Amino acid sequence: MSPVTVSRALAHLVAEGLVVTRPGAGAFRALPHAGGAPAGDTSWQEVALSADSAADVVPRTVDASGVTVSLAVPPPGVTEFNGGYLHPSLQPEKAMAAALSRAGRRPGAWGRPPLEGLPELREWFARSIGDTVTAAEVLITSGGQSALTTALRALAPPGAPVLVESPTYPGMLAIARAAGLRPVPVPVDADGVRPALLADAFRATGARVFVCQPLFQNPTGAVLAPQRRGEVLRIARAAGAFVIEDDFVRRLVHADAGPLPRPLAADDPDGVVVHVCSLTKATSPSFRVSALAARGPVLERLRAIQVVDTFFVPRPLQEAALELVGSPAWPRHLRTVSTELKARRDAMTAALGLYLPELTLPHIPSGGYHLWLRLPDGTDEPAFTAAALRAGVALAPGRPYFSAEPPAGHVRLSFAAVAGTGEITEGVRRLRTACDEVLG
Repeated sequence: MSPVTVSRALAHLVAEGLVVTRPGAGAFRALPHAGGAPAGDTSWQEVALSADSAADVVPRTVDASGVTVSLAVPPPGVTEFNGGYLHPSLQPEKAMAAALSRAGRRPGAWGRPPLEGLPELREWFARSIGDTVTAAEVLITSGGQSALTTALRALAPPGAPVLVESPTYPGMLAIARAAGLRPVPVPVDADGVRPALLADAFRATGARVFVCQPLFQNPTGAVLAPQRRGEVLRIARAAGAFVIEDDFVRRLVHADAGPLPRPLAADDPDGVVVHVCSLTKATSPSFRVSALAARGPVLERLRAIQVVDTFFVPRPLQEAALELVGSPAWPRHLRTVSTELKARRDAMTAALGLYLPELTLPHIPSGGYHLWLRLPDGTDEPAFTAAALRAGVALAPGRPYFSAEPPAGHVRLSFAAVAGTGEITEGVRRLRTACDEVLG
């Protein structure tokens, strides 16, 4: 047994309170704890947490189930079709470790950074968004989820309606509801959000915020069509509303995608768009560095809310991000991921056609990490999800992606969190068992 293994085992025992270590003397068994204190009565909290009873107040609900389904690690032997991040084999672990090591040696790396973020990193994000965005219009934030939370808090007061795509990312719905907002669905088709319905929703609700993912939308994979891009901005501008653009997977484009459309923020001189983008999806779940971009008075409100909530993103992480995106390893990593995601997407679509032809795949995306499938009419979605887990496959049920009643049962299958194409094919084959069990 190596000394490293011994030290880790001792550290684990110390954390559990079973062992105490004394420098220069050794490790000793800890004294047994006295009997635990009697349990308290926490039932009073139910009243306190439900105190928002006024008729004009939207009760806050904090339901993380739609988020945790893509964060939970399935048991050993279960195929992870519910994952929302790259498999470790696709993550640039060596490049990130090298970047973090170099970052830690930078002068001032452990000091306090500027509240808005390091100027060089803000400049890099500004260039990646478009040539019309400046570093002064960018704030560095701690992950896309945190950026979305800041944006919604800045733009909508509690009780207000907020327009969302339908279906949409469950994490955003959870943020909105936790803030006491009312998500109002606007349907999405193969070309993204439907402008006529968006205009109707603005008129009917008086909403001042619309949240969208114009590129490889989650979960449908749709890309907002060119003719709709300007129309969406015009509709929002006429309504006096903001568009929160969640550009979450621009760096997970597939090898056959062709040129990508610019972010909406790049074509928005009037400050309608509040842009969110992140490095996390293309790197690692723990590499939580992202950016908020906006222009006009709203930028100061975004900055103030972020400072109040988190002060700033840790400087070593910002320095490491600069080291990573400035290294030769970064473009190589993106090319590798692009090729691999296309291969995995193709393997999953082929396997679905072979083993599960009764499931409808309305759109095959050229970016992102998942497919969105419609179940046959009348299928019990929770029963299918449970049967899939019994067959050895964890997947994301469709219901949490809808802010209102869904039109049919759906599931989302991720192909990024598994080891490779062989596991994808085997996972889809297992789903055949689940389908037979539920559909007969």
